[in-house]
Amino acid sequence: MIDIRNIDLNLLVVFQEVYRERQISQAARRLHLTQSAVSNALGRLRRAFDDELFVRTAHGMQPTPYAEHLAEPVAGALAAIGAALNPPQAFDAATSTRHFRCAMTDVGEVYFMPVLIELLRQRAPAVRVSTVRAGAIDLKTEMEAGRVDLAIGAFDDVSGALYQRRLFEQAYVTMFRQGHALGRGTLTLERFLAAEHLVVASSESPYDRVNTLLEQAGVRAAATFQVPHFTAVPYIVGTTDLVVTVPEKLAQRAATPFQLDYALPPLALPSLQTRLFWHRRYSQDAGNLWLRHLVVEAFAE
Repeated sequence: MIDIRNIDLNLLVVFQEVYRERQISQAARRLHLTQSAVSNALGRLRRAFDDELFVRTAHGMQPTPYAEHLAEPVAGALAAIGAALNPPQAFDAATSTRHFRCAMTDVGEVYFMPVLIELLRQRAPAVRVSTVRAGAIDLKTEMEAGRVDLAIGAFDDVSGALYQRRLFEQAYVTMFRQGHALGRGTLTLERFLAAEHLVVASSESPYDRVNTLLEQAGVRAAATFQVPHFTAVPYIVGTTDLVVTVPEKLAQRAATPFQLDYALPPLALPSLQTRLFWHRRYSQDAGNLWLRHLVVEAFAE
């Protein structure tokens, strides 16, 4: 058994940075140490834990299973110590120039960003917000490192290191241009399958599950046209006879500007649980807390 009294706290800080960066040089730069100092600290850690911890590969220093086991508890412990030693700093939204980064899907950008932009202009005119595509990053790693502040969406299988708050539930709807034949009368399964569909061939969860159900019903296999994301969908269905099945919030946002209608499809499709996520390391960060409250105020149902 390892006695915690024999572990130098600074070694755990080095462990955390090497785990984040996967590069000795990058970890050294963040810690303001030489590469040899980081390598020496890593050697001490290996001896203390009797494990390689990180193995050099073509993709950088990759953690061993034991290092993966240590990563979250070490990050949580260091965050708790840091919070105890440093009093919380106030966040003045009206004067802050902080830059927040939020992970979303393209659907999320369409639905959330117009409202957030207007609220920030009113309450925090100098605060900046950038979005990153959620499917293109490792949410846990980026949020743990502080490179992403919040994630908003219907993400599945997120790490236990991320706290979450439910915002709303939404259904999938079938969207089409105003005046389309599908909007007249009861939308039966026969009429639904007979229509010409545009398919959003997204591989991101949970949209991939819906695509599987559509394919099983005979929609995807017969579809002539596909796009890889949702952003172009309103432009396409607004000017053609194609119909498309999308999250309801997207249909609500696009209906008026693109002259679209939508209806519940005659298929049993799962609903989407949209949530707000943040890393436990930054749960008490005043700016992060303020932005979370703003998102909840604007979107929670």
